[in-house]
Amino acid sequence: MFTSQKQAEIPKAATAAEKLRTKPGWLTQKVESSPAAKRVFLAVAKALGYGSPKQVAGMQAFAFYERICAVMPDQDREFWRNDCALPPTFQSWFTIANLHVWLLTVRLRALPPSQAMFYQQALLDHFFIDIEDRIRTVLQPPPTPTIPYTFATNFYLNPNAPMPGEKGKDGKPKPRSRAPDRIVTRQMKIFKEQWAGMGIAFDLGLAKSDMELAGAVWRNLLGARGATGIAYPSSTPDNASAPFKRALNLVGGEVVNVAKIDWEKEATRDDNSGVHDFSPAEADRYLAYPETMESVVTYVRRELKRLEGVSDEAILAGDWEKLKFGTIPRRS
Repeated sequence: MFTSQKQAEIPKAATAAEKLRTKPGWLTQKVESSPAAKRVFLAVAKALGYGSPKQVAGMQAFAFYERICAVMPDQDREFWRNDCALPPTFQSWFTIANLHVWLLTVRLRALPPSQAMFYQQALLDHFFIDIEDRIRTVLQPPPTPTIPYTFATNFYLNPNAPMPGEKGKDGKPKPRSRAPDRIVTRQMKIFKEQWAGMGIAFDLGLAKSDMELAGAVWRNLLGARGATGIAYPSSTPDNASAPFKRALNLVGGEVVNVAKIDWEKEATRDDNSGVHDFSPAEADRYLAYPETMESVVTYVRRELKRLEGVSDEAILAGDWEKLKFGTIPRRS
């Protein structure tokens, strides 16, 4: 949905935001230097709800999202970009991150009821706060880099990013206005509906069969390529450059009256997602789709089984290292 210019690699150690979070402030230093002040501070904090199960879940879920889910598009970049032919767009990044948020949510559902709701809601809150922050950065990049909610990634490119050395007449970075809230709200609505749709599809596949799960992978992660048929090479010159077909997305308020849709016209209109059918010259790429779907289904089943083995105690203690996802098995 959004494309973009190269940004910084994910930091190997701590992100800029993490450094700010870990640096003790003036108040922290004062409280820690005085036992009496510390007791008073803790009593006030407890009265305000700090240290409550909901607040603890919120803090720990941030680490779960930032260090476990949000890093996955970059970790398996070669698989998603090459095997799945996903374009370097924000839409692709969102879809991959969404898959891993769902995987972790499945495990969080099994926590004790008094904790499960807090952790699930906190994980989704951090996910969509990050999504909104990224949407605003893509739609209207600031003239100078700002600290992101989590971290910058070069998985997707930003076409709106200022060009190197781009300055105004006064020699300073060009000021940019804030992205219109109505556009951000519309995009957030689309992404929330995609989150819900993928979750339902994968829940159904998880409960029914690997075949159903593979179908969810094909529709949600592989762009449902080939749904309207596959165009093969032929001697007809026009066929060599046949227009692509795409699966129509009827969510996000983009389609008001489904009965009035010109399906043929809409199927050949570029929706800027970057995902569309392969051209006749690339028709043989469909042959790898069964193996690609099998790889993702195997990965999903394997990771859910592994997460099942992580104890509730480890999760409630915030041990995010034990929750980290592995890599997707690739076919040679």
